[in-house]
Amino acid sequence: MIQRIQTLYLLVVTAMMACTLFLPIAYFTTTDGVTFTLEAFAIEGMKGPVWLMGILLSIATLLPLVTIFLFKNRKMQIGLCAAEVVLQLGALVVFAIFYWVLLPQTFAEFSLEVAHTSFGWSAIFPIVSIPLTYLAGRAIFKDEVLVKSLDRIR
Repeated sequence: MIQRIQTLYLLVVTAMMACTLFLPIAYFTTTDGVTFTLEAFAIEGMKGPVWLMGILLSIATLLPLVTIFLFKNRKMQIGLCAAEVVLQLGALVVFAIFYWVLLPQTFAEFSLEVAHTSFGWSAIFPIVSIPLTYLAGRAIFKDEVLVKSLDRIR
């Protein structure tokens, strides 16, 4: 049901999470001038435990798309929207832990010192997607209330 506002919200969430999955999330420049790129599944040029963030982002990309096609089961849609918010928060927590805790350890193992870090545009998308997913869930709930009230009238 493409004409519903929650479908548009969920399509935007899917697009944003796909951008986060495929675009660079952060950049790290060492004192030697070498730049490393943090992506969803790896740090370009290094090995690191980033796979968990990639898996969470992959599921968070597919879940809103699946939610759109379950339009006949609104209760399940509401539950999947709540699960999507949890996945997005989980991906943000894993990213934060990796960025501030594991990353310094990873660079220290290779005797590298980070001179400059910057976030990519795709680092913002999970933060923006959380309110959009909430709005989609709220719109689905309003539809459920409307359908129940119409069933009562009959």
